[in-house]
Amino acid sequence: MGSSSIPNGVEQQKQEKNLAKGAWYDTVDFLNLLLVIIIPIAGCIAAFWTPLYWQTFIFAVGYYFLTGLGVTAGSHRLWSHRSYVASLPLRVFLALVGAGAVEGSIRWWAKGHRVHHRYTDTPKDPYSIKKGLIFAHLGWMILKTDSKEKVRTDISDLDSDGVVVWQHKNYLQLVIIMAFIFPMVIAGLGWNDWMGGLVYAGIIRMFVVQQSNSLSHWLGDQPFDDNHSPRNNLITALVILGEGWHNFHHEFPSDYRAGIEWYQYDPTKWVIWIWEKMGLATNLTEFRQNEIEKGRVQQLQKKVDIQRSQLNWGIPLHDLPVIEWDDYVEQSKNGRQLVSIAGIVHDVSDFIGAHPGGKQIILTAVGKDATAMFNGGVYDHTNAAHNLLSTMRYAVVRGGMEVEAWKRPEDVRVPTDTLGNLIVGPHGQETRQL
Repeated sequence: MGSSSIPNGVEQQKQEKNLAKGAWYDTVDFLNLLLVIIIPIAGCIAAFWTPLYWQTFIFAVGYYFLTGLGVTAGSHRLWSHRSYVASLPLRVFLALVGAGAVEGSIRWWAKGHRVHHRYTDTPKDPYSIKKGLIFAHLGWMILKTDSKEKVRTDISDLDSDGVVVWQHKNYLQLVIIMAFIFPMVIAGLGWNDWMGGLVYAGIIRMFVVQQSNSLSHWLGDQPFDDNHSPRNNLITALVILGEGWHNFHHEFPSDYRAGIEWYQYDPTKWVIWIWEKMGLATNLTEFRQNEIEKGRVQQLQKKVDIQRSQLNWGIPLHDLPVIEWDDYVEQSKNGRQLVSIAGIVHDVSDFIGAHPGGKQIILTAVGKDATAMFNGGVYDHTNAAHNLLSTMRYAVVRGGMEVEAWKRPEDVRVPTDTLGNLIVGPHGQETRQL
């Protein structure tokens, strides 16, 4: 459209020419490359010469939890999905510790995440698992989005939030302070471990937070829907504060919870609930349980249907040939071991010797209507017996049984008394007998 509408051939030649000149440079986000790759590698190397004190380890774990909440409770559940309302002090706290996680500003993170939910598993998904695990895990952070795959999404609510705007404008400064200076100062002033604070509570902690969430679209089960890739994954839930229950989250994104069962590890949910009790959070959104159960039951039914389709349930009734009662009787007299039950003729020849009650019982039913015998007249058979019987279907009897009205005229003798008068029943109905 306009000046951007270049013929495909010309565009391709232009791209090849730029690539030959080293245009790959324009596809790399060098700031993210520094923060996500280069600095973490430097920190891991420095750890070989930096002793780890127990105080630093405990602080690093605690700060990992706080900065993780900046993403899970902040950028994700609060600002991306508006699953609860946070007070100003809480929003400022989440913006600060979220910067310490070094996963992008709130505005950038939430915008990309909304696109991810809208276009899950499509080329427009900014971290689609369809592009490979390495891309979904790391590549999307250090490679710029292809201009052809960029889409618009509404972030007017983010742009009207002063805390979000402030953090976005000052993001790099906040990263330096919250990710590196703050942990170094706490460890240095607290127990004189300046270098350990920077390496362990700063760089390595940041690295672990960044690397913890890629399995949610690759490994795990799908109890609510399997049309898309999100999965419930205990490992991811453990390392990223409950975010691993991703199959539920993608089905019900506005719910402030990710793990809805009491036994599912979701500390983000627990902390938000505590904030509500403290008056720091309000309007916690929970999807209606009835709708949640619908999704669960539908997915269970889908799995059952798949299992059911792999089993032998016998020839469908509508595919069976229809035969007359007399044909059924005639075939039974001529050596076929056929039994009619509820209008369905079954060939029991391969089962008659294995019948738990002995073959003689079945032999007495051959060529007859054994419906009453099968359904309690002799034995009230189990569900398993009914299932097994269905695999022996042979034909359908027209009318379901021996139908008097369908008998051939020559087979019917009209009764008369000794004077030759018809014998009639009530209301003048003619009585017929064989």
